[in-house]
Parts: sequence; C-alpha cells; structure tokens
Amino acid sequence: MYGNSAITDVQVGIDKIDFYTPNHYLDLVDLAQARGVDPNKYLIGIGQSKMSVAALDQDIVAMGANAAEPMLTEADRQEIGLLVVATESGIDQSKAAALFVQDLLGLTNNLRAIEIKEACYGATAGLQLACDYVRSHPGRKALVIASDIARYGLDTPGEVTQGAGSVAMLVACDPGIIAIEPESLYESRSTGDFWRPNYSAEAFARGKFSEEVYVGMFEGLWNKARKQGMARPESLQALLFHIPFSKMGRKGLRTLGDGTITEADYERLTERFERSIVYGREVGNIYTGSVYLALISLLENDESLNPGDRIGLFSYGSGSVAELYFATLMPGYRARLEPQRHQALLESRERLSLTEYEAMFSAKLVTDGSEQEIKHSDCRDDAPHYLAGMKGHERQYR
Repeated sequence: MYGNSAITDVQVGIDKIDFYTPNHYLDLVDLAQARGVDPNKYLIGIGQSKMSVAALDQDIVAMGANAAEPMLTEADRQEIGLLVVATESGIDQSKAAALFVQDLLGLTNNLRAIEIKEACYGATAGLQLACDYVRSHPGRKALVIASDIARYGLDTPGEVTQGAGSVAMLVACDPGIIAIEPESLYESRSTGDFWRPNYSAEAFARGKFSEEVYVGMFEGLWNKARKQGMARPESLQALLFHIPFSKMGRKGLRTLGDGTITEADYERLTERFERSIVYGREVGNIYTGSVYLALISLLENDESLNPGDRIGLFSYGSGSVAELYFATLMPGYRARLEPQRHQALLESRERLSLTEYEAMFSAKLVTDGSEQEIKHSDCRDDAPHYLAGMKGHERQYR
C-alpha cells in the first residue's frame, strides 16, 4: 500500500551514474585571446578552463542515450519502469525526448517516459520523482537523464559559460552509490534572471541578478536546514552546488565562511568543493546535469571519502526553483565508478580552433521539411548514438 512505513524505510537513491560530453572542445584561453580578454578573467574570474561544443549529430537525445548506454545491463533495461529526461534544450514542443531515448536504449514499453523542464533544476525534480516512484515500486528502477546544450551566442557576455553534456542516473532500492534522504527543503519563486523564448536558439540572462537569487535561495534553505537539524555541518563531509561555472558554486559556499560554520568545517567543505569542480571546469555548463557532474567529479577525484559519509546537494534552476537535500555514500560505491574511462573521455576530445568552433556553433538543422544527412562526429566507443539527419520534419537517429 502507498504510505506503508515499510516502503518509506527502504533506502532509495542513485545505484549507477555516468556522463557523456561531445568529442570537441574550445580552450578558453583561445576564446579569451580572440575576444580581446585577459585569459585570467575566464580561468580565474569565471573559474573555467574549457567548454565542450556539440556538433549537430550530438543533440540532447543522442547525448542522453550515450550517457546511459555504458552503465545499463540487460536486467536494468527490463526493470526500468520510469524514464525521465530533464532538459531546457528540448527538441520538440510535444513529444518527450524520453521517448526517443527509450527507443535508442532498447528499453521495454512497460514504462512511463516523460520530459521535465524547469531550467537547471529539472534533473533534481526528476530524481526526486524517481525516488518516490521506486519507494512505491521497490521491484522497479527509474532512469533519470539530464541533457543540455548551453548556448548564449557568439561574442556575448555569456559565451564563456557555454558547454554541452549529459548525466544519466539509475535510481533503485538499496542503491550502490548514494542513498537519498526522503526529506528535503525547497523553494519556488517567479524571477526574471534567465530565460529562453520559444523563438530563440540562445538564452538571455541577467547575470548579476541571477547570482543574487542563487546565493539568496541557498542561504535561505541552508538556514532552514540548520534550524530543522538537517544540515549538521560538523558531520557533513561535502557540499555540492549547481555549477554553471565554478565561480557560482564558490560564491554559494563562501556564504558559510563568515562564521556561519566552524573554520574546520568550512575548510573541509572547501577542499572537497575543489574536487567537485574538476570535471565541470573541463566540460562547461551543462545546465540540468551540472550538480550531478559535480557529484561524479567529487567521488572520482577524492580518495578520502568513505562509505557512510554524508553529503549535501544544492540544486538551482533559474526562474527560479531551488532544493537542498542530503545523501549518504553506500558501501562499495567506488566499484560503481569509472574514473579512468571518464578521464579518457575528456582527454580524447578534439581541440577546436576559433573558426571551427564558430562554424560548429552556427550549424543548423533544416526547418523546411527537406532531407538532411548529418555526419557522425564522434566515433568513440562511448558514443554509439547520434542524430543521422532530418526527413519530413522528423529527426532520424541511429
């Protein structure tokens, strides 16, 4: 029965997690020199080193499928009863991206497939929905995919905070990586800090205002968590943030460095924050997947963590919705990680010249119903899925 205490007592969380980023990147030193900017403004001021650039064949569907493919066994595919794709880079106003992903991954038809949108918060909404589903259906699993391409336009203030990638999370009972606590804190309020109208391929943002909303919502949720006994900084081993660029998360963390928590607690959280941004500095902004890429980065770049350690996660989506929740590392979680493969994924990317980057950024799909063939840009073993073309206004995947 729903609401049964036996169900609520079951540990539910992320059983497997993986990510994918396209085969091309732009070095931000090259971008800075081309735009007449001191490179340190990007490397230090923004806190980024590179940004992944998606070719036409790697849209959110292809990237999402490529993120999930390596971690799914045949048993997983049979047991998935809920598939959620969270994105703010949707490809269709009607059909959910999840249905395309379902087909590419060869999942059964016995599942619910939906797409969720709320800026960068969407994946957390999907993850919480997945946890609720698994608690009610302990024998089933849920697949949550965060997939996005961040676009602000060429030679714009937001250009340096672009990126592309996808994170896939398999949610199950008795999870292999982290168990997510059922209680969390969240807040929603209508703000105009960031938006992308249906008619625009690029986003618009009020950068300073967005940072203020982000930091303000984090402070409010953290204070509530302290009052309710949920935060417990003395036992919190790491605190992860949504990081569209690493400096944003750092600003959130710095609000705790004014005596809000002890110096020892702040130093511990700061050291682990640095490990959580290793991958994000290389990939760039992936919107819905940013905080979960930070989770992978932390777990794969920090050998001092142990099973039983408690971590916090702050998720934020402009517009705006924020959530602060907590999770515990599970026994044997390291065996579920693949740091060497992920490092190889990043190192194998091709560096673009500025001209190549601008051409790739400006490439477009046809919109008149004509036929268009698209070359497969990423032939790595980790990227079997791609958009092969357009025909009669429909995307053709392989």
